Amino acid sequence: MTEQLTVSEYGVVSEPRALRFERLLPGPIERVWAYLTEPEMRAKWLASGPMEPFVGGKVDLLFRHDDLSPVKEERPERFKEEEHLSKGRVTRYDPPRLLAMTWGGAPDASEVTFELTPRDEEVLLVLTHRKIANRTEMIDMAGGWHTHLAILDDQASGRTPRPFWSTWTGIKDEYQRRLPPEE
Repeated sequence: MTEQLTVSEYGVVSEPRALRFERLLPGPIERVWAYLTEPEMRAKWLASGPMEPFVGGKVDLLFRHDDLSPVKEERPERFKEEEHLSKGRVTRYDPPRLLAMTWGGAPDASEVTFELTPRDEEVLLVLTHRKIANRTEMIDMAGGWHTHLAILDDQASGRTPRPFWSTWTGIKDEYQRRLPPEE
């Protein structure tokens, strides 16, 4: 069963070749920061792997989507590998409010920025992914970030994390409809 989502839960195109997502998560800010920077915490919603905590530091993200939920399901055919390693570099680091990194090891890599702002007992997380190559990649990224952030919300709120693949597939189709055509 697919969960109904409200408009505010969707990422938006914030500038050409960029997506922006906002989520309100249970605080405190240090806990949400740990979900971004500590490999064991990050592995619960995104990817494990070391991150050197300074500008210029290396980031290794080891994605194991099958391990993000106790609900097991079949992986889509195009994702035959059980795990995927992505390398990047820290481009901004201001604990516990700002983290930015390159996404992928190519010279023309995209960049992901996480901004955290306390809001009473909660924390506003703003994720912006810039320099996305094209609309096809943007749709995949939108579905991926939407799903990963939903799993982060599940984890931070003490709920059983939803399964990655079926959530991603359903929401990716919605982004196919929502995102503007390439110009």
